[in-house]
Amino acid sequence: MRKMSIWKADWLVGLLVALFFLFSAGSDLMQSLERKAYDLGVRASSHLPSDKVVVIAIDDQSIANLGRWPWPRATQAKMLDLLAQGHAKVVGNTALFFEPQVDPGLAYINKIADALGKSALLNNAEPARQSEPSQIDALLLEAVQNLDNDQKLSESMTQANDVLLAMFFELGDAQGRPSKPLPDYVQKNNLANINDPAGLGMAGVLPLPAASVQYPIPLLGERAVGIGHLNTLIDVDGAVRVEPLVVGYYDQLYPSLPLLLAAKSLNLEAKDIQVNLGQGVKLGNLNIATDSSLRMHTYFYRDREGKPAFQVDSFFDVLSGKISPDKYRDKIVLIGATAAGVGTATVTPISAGMAPVLTLAHSVSSILKQDYFIVPNWSSWAQIGVFVLVALYLIVLLPRLSALLGALITGGIFIALLVTHFMLMTTQAMWLPLMLPATMLLVGHLLLTSKYFFMSEKGKIKSDAESAESNRMLGLAFQGQGQLDIAFDKFRKVAIDDSLMEVLYNLGLDFERKRQFNKAESVFRYMAEYNPRFRDLKDRLAQSKAMSETVILGGNSGKSNASTMVLDRVGVSKPMLGRYEIEKELGKGAMGVVYMGRDPKIGRVVAIKTMALAQEFDADELEDVKARFFREAETAGRLNHPNIVNMYDAGEEHDLAYIAMEFLKGQDLAPYTKAGNLLPLPKVLSIVARVADALGYAHTLNVVHRDIKPANIMYDAETDTVKVTDFGIARITDSSKTKTGMVLGTPSYMSPEQLAGTKIEGSSDLFSLGVSLYLMVCGKLPFNGDSMAQLMFRIANEPHVDILTVRPDLPPCVVQIINRALAKKVTERYQTGAEMADAIRQCAASLQG
Repeated sequence: MRKMSIWKADWLVGLLVALFFLFSAGSDLMQSLERKAYDLGVRASSHLPSDKVVVIAIDDQSIANLGRWPWPRATQAKMLDLLAQGHAKVVGNTALFFEPQVDPGLAYINKIADALGKSALLNNAEPARQSEPSQIDALLLEAVQNLDNDQKLSESMTQANDVLLAMFFELGDAQGRPSKPLPDYVQKNNLANINDPAGLGMAGVLPLPAASVQYPIPLLGERAVGIGHLNTLIDVDGAVRVEPLVVGYYDQLYPSLPLLLAAKSLNLEAKDIQVNLGQGVKLGNLNIATDSSLRMHTYFYRDREGKPAFQVDSFFDVLSGKISPDKYRDKIVLIGATAAGVGTATVTPISAGMAPVLTLAHSVSSILKQDYFIVPNWSSWAQIGVFVLVALYLIVLLPRLSALLGALITGGIFIALLVTHFMLMTTQAMWLPLMLPATMLLVGHLLLTSKYFFMSEKGKIKSDAESAESNRMLGLAFQGQGQLDIAFDKFRKVAIDDSLMEVLYNLGLDFERKRQFNKAESVFRYMAEYNPRFRDLKDRLAQSKAMSETVILGGNSGKSNASTMVLDRVGVSKPMLGRYEIEKELGKGAMGVVYMGRDPKIGRVVAIKTMALAQEFDADELEDVKARFFREAETAGRLNHPNIVNMYDAGEEHDLAYIAMEFLKGQDLAPYTKAGNLLPLPKVLSIVARVADALGYAHTLNVVHRDIKPANIMYDAETDTVKVTDFGIARITDSSKTKTGMVLGTPSYMSPEQLAGTKIEGSSDLFSLGVSLYLMVCGKLPFNGDSMAQLMFRIANEPHVDILTVRPDLPPCVVQIINRALAKKVTERYQTGAEMADAIRQCAASLQG
């Protein structure tokens, strides 16, 4: 009996809790909890960032205007030239120049130079012909100078003389000796001023070790005024909180890029940086306290009044002259990517996704303003002392107290620990990890309290209540993750009351947004059993029942009004396709409906083209069509041209495949093909030339449109913007017939080879563009027929109607362009879009003259 009473003793619960937390102190869970509390302390403190630090961002706007990243390094050279004109103090470039950037044209020039070098032309074997080689030499030299982007960047760096570059270490214990010494331009950044009065180096207290290193190519590295490492350290929860100011590479120490930037801004060199092993780094008069591995706890500055902590300017705005270089006089300028998909965003105490260049800005400002956090040397002893005191309270004191008094004292201790944690961080910039004893205090108190209740009927009631609350919280968690069916199951295990009715009502609305009206009806019916007069439950129930039999956001197959009926219904929650909210219908095509949608996370308005593939294709073709859909959508999504509509996303939900693309103003060109509504000839030529440019670009990437026609060309008259739409859609639907027997494609615009079913290349699109040009010039098609078969025969075998019979005043150059574009033989047409665009522009120029 005595043995059983020991196991029931209250002090044993406290002892077991203390032992559990003692052995779990180093676990990822506890360390993550400590760091979440650290993040709250960072956000609770307030410091102003250095106004000397500015960021020039390689953002989405810059990429949209300058093309995909990486850009030619000559572009970055132009930026350095501008910053040199503006007299920036120091420039930190986060791009990694580990490999040369060789322009394809430069490679050919080098081959030509090699070939000529072996001939008599450059060997001067025949003096009489020396004039000819010298001209070739000059041309080759000029070509090399124009195409060698690395040389241009190197020259700009030399002229600026204020650029710092980045290197990257592979962290880990080095074995043996390095295979080769680092280049001189890297070794000049070695930190040789080391202070170790306590002999910590002998005791193994050293900075983070590295086994290998990647550094800039010599052409650029030799022109940099400094090279610092850009390594980041990820905490156990995936966030970045510390900056490794120094990394050890065998017997050498190298600074981080933020440390070197701060030094250069103070007119200091690497030799002026003093490393105090186990304590910190001294930078002039600045003493930067770190942990024993020389890692600084960076302070992250919060945005203020809706403005970012640091001045962030678009790379394109600076390059295009919208922002004057004088703005950066005496500034520390950091150049780096913030665009989506370029680089890897990191989690920080103030952001769930911060671009590396912004993290760099916070680190530089923390060094210059000494806003970092410190962990005092006595912190370990303090943590042990607090842990022991809380353990003694749980084992000895708490079991002797009444429930009310125990709750008051536990609450007081817990608040004292939290206040101490936050006061030290906000007033002393000191981090003392106290979440382990605080969590142990709460868990121990809850376990002892639960033990009291489980020993009585009251404990059973409490247990039931906690179980209900657990199901409620689980249901809310699953609902937040979009797992609505599981959420409904959890909610049905909770006793229904007025508060749960609110939760269930929102669940029903979520089912409506997912177009699962039958499940929404089940939720509303379950609610009606408790209170049928709740809000508009009666109307919702009737509406869901009716909607469960309606095709929502479907195709046109026999139900042309289904989608608009649902979107216009008052009281119905906005439907969702993937992550997009559907706002309204824009129009209908051969296979589906086009909607205006919105991405609620970033507020971007998009056009969403839907395809009810299951309605249009037989089951044996469906899987192949779906695979082709996503393959073609991916291919079209890689196109990046000012005259091609941008595709953002593609997906499938229930019976619908969809593509989210750029929302365009204006309208397609179909209305401008009517005889009474034709555009002026110069405007038509301008539009068609840009379409030819877009097609030429796509053809170089082996992407053929297959359905060029005025309806697939968007034009905004206000901004004179032209965009080609529906790349890849024709190929997606290019399999036999659909279930409805619908003929896909537009025969009037098809090329002869397209009608013949032979291999389709870019020249087919140019033929279709020629048909469109013909129609937009005179208002009539070049081929007509009383039947589909007759039309197709004439396209394949008969010449087009001479346009001069329709419009005699047409200039000869326009007629020549149309005739060549509509040639039956592929070899007689324009071979590239660029060729056709050039011919059109030459014609337009001659008309203006």
